[in-house]
Amino acid sequence: MAASAGGALVMASEDKKPKAACFDGEAARSLVTELRETFDAGKTKSYEWRVSQLKSLLKLTKDHENDIIEALRTDLSKPVLEAFVSEIAMLKSSCEFTLKQLKRWMVPEKVKTSITTFPSSAEIVPEPLGVVLVISAWNYPFLLSLDPVIGAIAAGNAVILKPSEIAPATSSLLVKLLGEYMDSSAVKVIEGAVPETSALLEQKTMFPFKVNQMAKRKFLLKVTARRIIAGKWGMNNGQACISADHIITTKDFAPKLIDALKVELVKFYGNEPLVSEDLSRIVSSNHFARVTKLLDDDKVAGKIVHGGQKDQNNLKIAPTILLDVPEDCLMMNEEIFGPLLPIVTVNNLEDSFKIINSREKPLAAYIFTTNKRLKEAFVKNVSAGGLLINDVALHIANPYLPFGGVGESGMGSYHGRFSFDTFTHKKAVLYRSFAGDASARYPPYTPGKLKLLKALLSGNILGIIRALIGW
Repeated sequence: MAASAGGALVMASEDKKPKAACFDGEAARSLVTELRETFDAGKTKSYEWRVSQLKSLLKLTKDHENDIIEALRTDLSKPVLEAFVSEIAMLKSSCEFTLKQLKRWMVPEKVKTSITTFPSSAEIVPEPLGVVLVISAWNYPFLLSLDPVIGAIAAGNAVILKPSEIAPATSSLLVKLLGEYMDSSAVKVIEGAVPETSALLEQKTMFPFKVNQMAKRKFLLKVTARRIIAGKWGMNNGQACISADHIITTKDFAPKLIDALKVELVKFYGNEPLVSEDLSRIVSSNHFARVTKLLDDDKVAGKIVHGGQKDQNNLKIAPTILLDVPEDCLMMNEEIFGPLLPIVTVNNLEDSFKIINSREKPLAAYIFTTNKRLKEAFVKNVSAGGLLINDVALHIANPYLPFGGVGESGMGSYHGRFSFDTFTHKKAVLYRSFAGDASARYPPYTPGKLKLLKALLSGNILGIIRALIGW
């Protein structure tokens, strides 16, 4: 059914029967939350799930070719041949091509490193954005609805499809068919017009997380502490977009890490860090007041385990470590951009992934560990602009890696070729000659022409010959 001007919708429900309901901001939030839970569970990330959904989409198109053609005729009076060639055949081709290429697309790309980061290795890992919203156009309502969905599914995302209300027959058919063929826990179709679209656009369909720093007990502890300090206080006294905002480590390991940090901090900045010439000042009195406000928050009283000294006249704040600050304190809900480093403790490091994924996507995230399984889990499950294993911030020095954010931590990336690509449109150019102009593409459309085009598009040589003979 089509949405009325009053703002009704049809959503593919779990029992696969369209159900009318009022769709407002609360309904949109609920929908996005449901899909986010599916995505966070990792269901959509596997190669097997992606392939199964693409195959289901292909089967949907093959099983219901006549229904699709009829819907397109109802909405746009599209001739059968045009509907088949411009929408159905193109959608099938896109789906088949993606199935053939997907495994190769998912393989991480190994890239070079520079002498600056020696010894090291690097790779670029393709990862899904999360929950994505596809808003379709009306002029090719079947193709332009599902072609983006193919890409979104191939990339491992959960998907909300909002078909165009201007093509209501196709829109209703998409609700019905996707409800029957696709995984309804990860792919939803919402019908409606401006109110429904606005409610969806108000949601953060690409979810935000924050800069995080993780620790693990089997470290070379001294090296770990020194690298954390270099990447936090050694970078403009924490006033850097990729300095660590907080550390997550286990409860039993936290005291060891704190002791190691204290020892190295004294070595670097002495017992009176406010007079150290190796420690940057806060950039302005306004920023000094902002950082001081975070430190003076009543909710973090008694949580300082090192530092905390301030010099307002010289705009200096000492390297400050805090332990087990509450989740709702100011410094855990704002970008610190200064010398404060809260430490959050968990029972095991796998729990830290939940903390990370409950927050804004970070510009950078770091982990220190010698555990191969934990490294792999970190790379697979943590979404950030960039990841670095066993160091802080140094990935920015590698020109073969892109640098940039994701979600609210930024859009696009740069460095080397990636800077070029960010500001480049890849223009498609197709050169053709005047030869080979087939009359089958032009009206009047006949059954013989349709038969020939189907045979040509499927690569069926025998069918092509039969079509030519019978034409």
